Amino acid sequence: MQLSKEILACPTSRQSLENVSDNELSTADRQYSYKCLDGIWRFLPPDRANHFKQFIKEYEAVRKAEGRGERDKDYYRALPYEDISGKRPEDWRIRAASLDTLLEQVLEPSEQKLSPMTILDIGAGNGWLSHQLAKRGHALGAVDLLVNDWDGLGAQKYYDVDFTRMQAEFDHLPIKDKQIDILIYNAALHYSEHYGVTLTEGLRCLKTDGILVVMDSPIYMDGESGWQMVQEREEAFQQKHGFPSNAINSENYLTYGRVDSLGEKLGIRWRRITPDFGLGWKLRPLKAGILMRREPAKFELLIGHKSQ
Repeated sequence: MQLSKEILACPTSRQSLENVSDNELSTADRQYSYKCLDGIWRFLPPDRANHFKQFIKEYEAVRKAEGRGERDKDYYRALPYEDISGKRPEDWRIRAASLDTLLEQVLEPSEQKLSPMTILDIGAGNGWLSHQLAKRGHALGAVDLLVNDWDGLGAQKYYDVDFTRMQAEFDHLPIKDKQIDILIYNAALHYSEHYGVTLTEGLRCLKTDGILVVMDSPIYMDGESGWQMVQEREEAFQQKHGFPSNAINSENYLTYGRVDSLGEKLGIRWRRITPDFGLGWKLRPLKAGILMRREPAKFELLIGHKSQ
């Protein structure tokens, strides 16, 4: 189900938007207007599009080199529970475990109180999570920078349910205040350039009793391990792709101390849940200790509520 246009707002001025046509929205003074191209609302102003241009170019290059994306509707509709391509089954196994935890711990209890809900999937990528949640009858807004039709918002054409697709950035969401029931950073928060700014913007969009979810972002006890992870990744990308893939100054990882600090500063009560990724995943810290390697990242679900 698509979002109601009534909850959309100008990401720059926060003004309400009016219909110019079926494929164009504008502020009342016509200072800002936004078009829907190929079914995707383009809420990224030119200056911000330029800011992210190199990041998008490099990100898509890496994803293509990794063999991401298919041209088969069955591939997309099976995600995350099955990788029909057989290229990245371990990645999708992790996503599937995270989704199961999200459904059990957040969606199903919330559905008993309210359904349908209005949900934002931030960092939606090819839309697999929006697809799964829209199938449950909820109104979905899928937000991402990528609009291609193999790994970005354009891949929605392969799904059998509809949802609103918006090219926009985390820190300037095209949503009015207090409109969203559940806002999910879908393997995405670590791309933020400033967690405080990003989470403040997410909280603005949430209803008073809304739920904020951080899913599949790397978390460490020790920030030094996160820093080492970033250095390892950039060196590997430089060798394999010819660039370190650091075109924007992303924060790249979380620490438990940082999560607690953000909660205190922004008024978020956090609950942490670890999905069951299997025995091998649980043994990773032990293996790292034996081999004297850095601490491996954890991928917990952080469930946030506004402090009353």
